[in-house]
Amino acid sequence: MTLSKIGVVGAGMMGSEIALVFALAGHDVLISDREKAVVEAGIKKLRTVLDAGISRGFYTSEQADAAMSRLRGANTLDQYADRDFVVEAVFEDERAKADVHRRLDLMLKPEAVIASNTSSISITTLGGQLPEPRRARFLGTHFFSPVSRMKLVEVIPGLDTDPAIADSVSQLLASVGKEPVRVKDVVGFAVNRLLHVFVIEAIRLVEEGVASPKDIDTACKLGLGHPVGPFELMDGVTNNLSLDVQEILHANYGPRFLPRPLLKAMVRAGYNGRKSGRGWYRYKDGKRVE
Repeated sequence: MTLSKIGVVGAGMMGSEIALVFALAGHDVLISDREKAVVEAGIKKLRTVLDAGISRGFYTSEQADAAMSRLRGANTLDQYADRDFVVEAVFEDERAKADVHRRLDLMLKPEAVIASNTSSISITTLGGQLPEPRRARFLGTHFFSPVSRMKLVEVIPGLDTDPAIADSVSQLLASVGKEPVRVKDVVGFAVNRLLHVFVIEAIRLVEEGVASPKDIDTACKLGLGHPVGPFELMDGVTNNLSLDVQEILHANYGPRFLPRPLLKAMVRAGYNGRKSGRGWYRYKDGKRVE
């Protein structure tokens, strides 16, 4: 099957970069959010992402300009009627995601495919809230941040997903430069279950005074070969999202995913990372200063 015209719902950091990846690969892309201003801001920020990519030789200015010309904001989901493949990339809340899926189902043509960019919620659970004919064309595609640079995408079929649909989506992802990995539909999938055991232990080390966040990040990069440390990563994806995922994992798997008190306190204080100006580090104009 051909998945050519792309839609993305959610114009935050994840959604906007997912849209950019498809636009760079030559696809016509629509992106929407609850407010027009959010869409405009998300598209505007992509220019900064593209400029950084040009300076590092990832693509040319001509390729960047062409990608932006293929990317359009949508005011309502009514405009998605001709889309072949739509990625939902709203915040990690089951009810919010399910509401988007139900509205998309009403707008999209019967053969269109819906994918959820959830990082932890069961695809079978989300799919079960759709009419049965659409469930076969619904699956999970868990992208990793920053999407413009990270090649991995976990592809998660639900209980009712047609295997041919999962194959077609994997082929689409490979065609835009991603590395799809098929993962069973379990809460947290594969990577987040590994990651958050690691992150929780890193926070515990800070609570115990074993080492500072900066020193732990340095140790992970130099000793384990990680491109970023756990605290840099949390500040990038936001601490409140990390806490949300850990609470979902804890509810499903028990004590090994119990969120640490320090992370809870930071989220309550609003120290959510780069976007808020304060997390495990301090930031000014999006750049780390401490």
